[in-house]
Amino acid sequence: MEPLDLKQFEWKIKVRPLTIDDFDALVEMEQLCFPGMPTWGREHIESQLAIFPEGQLCVEIEGRLAASSSSLILEFDPSLEWHNWKAVADDGFIRNHNPKGDTLYGIEIMVHPEFRGMKLSRRLYDARKEVCRQKNLGQMIIAGRIPGYHQHADALSAREYIEKVVEKALYDQVLTAQLANGFSVQGLIPNYLPSDTASCGYATYLEWANLDYVRGAKRRFHHTVEQIRICVVQYQMRSVKNFDEFAQQCEFFLDTASDYKCDFILFPELFTTQLLSCVEPTRPGQAARRLAEFTPQFLDFFTEMAVKYNVNVIGGSQFVVEHDTLYNISYLFGRDGTIGKQYKIHITPSERKWWGVSSGERVEVFDTDCGRIAIQICYDIEFPELTRIAAQKGAQIVFVPFNTDTRHGYLRVRHCAQARCIENHLYVAISGCTGNLPFVENADIHYAQSGIFTPADVEFARDAVAAECNPNVETVIIHDLDFEQLRRHREGGSVQNWHDRRRELYRVVYQEDGKSFEV
Repeated sequence: MEPLDLKQFEWKIKVRPLTIDDFDALVEMEQLCFPGMPTWGREHIESQLAIFPEGQLCVEIEGRLAASSSSLILEFDPSLEWHNWKAVADDGFIRNHNPKGDTLYGIEIMVHPEFRGMKLSRRLYDARKEVCRQKNLGQMIIAGRIPGYHQHADALSAREYIEKVVEKALYDQVLTAQLANGFSVQGLIPNYLPSDTASCGYATYLEWANLDYVRGAKRRFHHTVEQIRICVVQYQMRSVKNFDEFAQQCEFFLDTASDYKCDFILFPELFTTQLLSCVEPTRPGQAARRLAEFTPQFLDFFTEMAVKYNVNVIGGSQFVVEHDTLYNISYLFGRDGTIGKQYKIHITPSERKWWGVSSGERVEVFDTDCGRIAIQICYDIEFPELTRIAAQKGAQIVFVPFNTDTRHGYLRVRHCAQARCIENHLYVAISGCTGNLPFVENADIHYAQSGIFTPADVEFARDAVAAECNPNVETVIIHDLDFEQLRRHREGGSVQNWHDRRRELYRVVYQEDGKSFEV
């Protein structure tokens, strides 16, 4: 017996671009998939192929059209009528397609009934995902039918049905496949297609995030990692004669960070209090305001240094008087010459009692050339709501300048910093002071063990500590952090704290610019 000709057993299956020659087979398949619903007109397909041909795909099996997919690119806008496919897709003509957009919007996927069960939708979703990667699009958005809902509509609301499908208590031929392909349910759309009686007119609003997305890039980057390098300073407090001597100490660390090509350097909270050693002693409240007089020199110096040494500087924190009110402020000095600031929001009893510090009102998240960051000054990291807000705004690293006098105070900062990493899937770096200032009231002793912390999962360091100083010695730590690894962990980690929040039971509500926001 002759060896079998394996070619006879092979299937000729391929994913390819749709062409106008497929129109008749496409309409036939649409009638089988969506009986009773309007089909594409020839003018729709001609328009789609003319405007965005690489977004119109199909699966061919043995020369037959087995599945198809239609899509376009848009700029994501939360106010867009994503629930209205006719508005979003220009009623199928896609003349609103934006090649410079950041979101792939899927108009339709359909699989011929004869070829169902072959995971053809996965092939098409994978092809769409590759379009997202090649064109550096941040996400894919689709509206999905729930054709199994009519069988349960008497007993379950649409929301309850979707929840049971997500929990795998029920199976839906469309939604179950979409969830398996990495989509997450973002909402429920009533009256999406009133003629879709199987779904009772409902649809789900789903999103897939492109983990390879590089914000601001014009094309796909082929990096497997997206690293930034940070330097954390554990700063020794010592008496200085003047501001120039203080500046000389700081410049040493800035020069070191630059030599190691760091993207960020973090100094501790109120490390400027060593300047009180070179002014006339006075009561703590007056001393804090005297320290604030150094702020113009402080800003001039660090702005120049950030540019000179090509490193983004989180300048610890400094007392600042605004409208006769004393604040504790951390400044971000960008290496492009820009300056941002974060007020300390939670004031410790000691700060309130001795210094008379007032609290800030807003959580800032800063766009930098290395991603989005937040700054939380010491006590602020002990309040989980602030990091929730920062994470919602896109922060990937929280920098924490701190200043503690005892080991107990340091441990509060450290343990809370590690908790914030786990809760929000981000990195936290903390920087503190060591040494003594015997003649400066309320700033006489210091305890610190500065560090860089990560989420606790298999892809990170075993103890979730990326790097850590020895306690109470002046030193620096320098470490690379991978934002790409962080994104992948957030989407597919062993636990997914951010996604698994029970927002139907609790949520963070905050006020900003006279408006109320929820996380």
